[in-house]
Amino acid sequence: MTPSDKTPDSSASARNAPAGRIPPHSAEAERGLLGSLLLDPQNALAIAEQARLTKDSFFVNSHQLVYEAIVDLAATPGAPVDYLAVAERQRARGQLEAVGGTEELARLVDATPTAAHAQYYTDLVADAALRRGIIRASDEAISASFSDELDANDLLASVEQTFLSLRPESKKEKPWKDVIGSEMREIYRLVEEKKGITGLSTGFVDLDQKLQGLHPGEMIVLAARPSMGKTSLAMNIAENVAMGARNLPPTGVAVFSLEMTPAALARRMLCGRARVRGSDLVEGNVTNEQMIALGRAAEELAAAPIYVDNTPGMEAPALMSSARRAKLKYGIGLVVIDYLQLMNYNKFARDGRQRETAAISQMVKALATELDVPVIVLSQLSRNPEMRERNAVPRLSDLRDSGAIEQDADVVLLLRRPCKYPSDKNSSDERLAIVDVAKQRNGATGEVQLDFDAAFTRFGNRATPATDI
Repeated sequence: MTPSDKTPDSSASARNAPAGRIPPHSAEAERGLLGSLLLDPQNALAIAEQARLTKDSFFVNSHQLVYEAIVDLAATPGAPVDYLAVAERQRARGQLEAVGGTEELARLVDATPTAAHAQYYTDLVADAALRRGIIRASDEAISASFSDELDANDLLASVEQTFLSLRPESKKEKPWKDVIGSEMREIYRLVEEKKGITGLSTGFVDLDQKLQGLHPGEMIVLAARPSMGKTSLAMNIAENVAMGARNLPPTGVAVFSLEMTPAALARRMLCGRARVRGSDLVEGNVTNEQMIALGRAAEELAAAPIYVDNTPGMEAPALMSSARRAKLKYGIGLVVIDYLQLMNYNKFARDGRQRETAAISQMVKALATELDVPVIVLSQLSRNPEMRERNAVPRLSDLRDSGAIEQDADVVLLLRRPCKYPSDKNSSDERLAIVDVAKQRNGATGEVQLDFDAAFTRFGNRATPATDI
């Protein structure tokens, strides 16, 4: 790309460039690509579409018009795609003179001896277009930084999202026929494997059966009163996903622990996996067999794709930015947030905690949708269950601080352990944990029974078949 590439009909973006500097482009590569499209429209257009080129990917104004006409002709049944057809299309639109007339269109073909280099030309055009996009985004970020319209954290999140959106692979538009084809392939896989789940496995058979797994784009709220084990259950699920439970491939998990340090989480997972009591570890009452089990657990967990961020009092936009980076860098397939009420959103703090929590909840749902991954967010319950009834069975209305959590969530899981309440009919069963699927936007609701081993803070499948209560 050289200054000589500039032509009299360059796009308006040149006017926004710093004095004496021409926005990145290669007029020769653009002409080579257009010539390839006219020589071999079927193959060259497939290459251009694969690179997600649009008319704005071309810098020269006349090249934008020619590319737009080629794409339109290619989408018209029975229409030829050659320089004569393009010329006629441009004449009908009153644009023939703007593209240099039939002579210029003929020169595009004559100057391109073969369409075999279409990929090379496409790469050059796409690279220059991306560079111009970076320049535009940078200019907008600088201008916004001098303005007081946005809080600095919100501004950072917005700028980061803008830059990430420049990546071609981050765009999610898919033709409808591709969506249908993808779903049919998934249906065939489900029928063949007979696992009964369509998403990531939680590792718990009965819970998987109720949820059909954890699905991309879902906001899953796991709520409980204190000391019920919601962090343990969330981390057990995270471990199962990362380790590839039920013969599924291991999937990366980003854990945002606003309450526990990575070291505390790691020790809990090590002890639970090795079946070693944390109290025995502290007191040094560990046998050789247990040390071997701990070593084996450490080896397995060290290889698991789990990424922990424990920034205390994290701002909602900062968490969103961190999750985006984890998705980009590690390709995570699950996000776990422990827990919602410990997050802040200073932009809405003056409006009261209820409004702030609602904004955080909306952000969590937006995060799941944007990253196309399930997001498990832990939440506290109010004291209402204990005030309402002796066995303290929670309800959706008990979600603390905001009704928006219930509205935004795709799935709400209410965890309780009957042994915590002497008046409960199952209070004598110290291992019983009940997960009430109180809301599921795309599936059934009802209760699932799990085992909870308090000694190892670890949940497991219930020994007897679970039934809806």
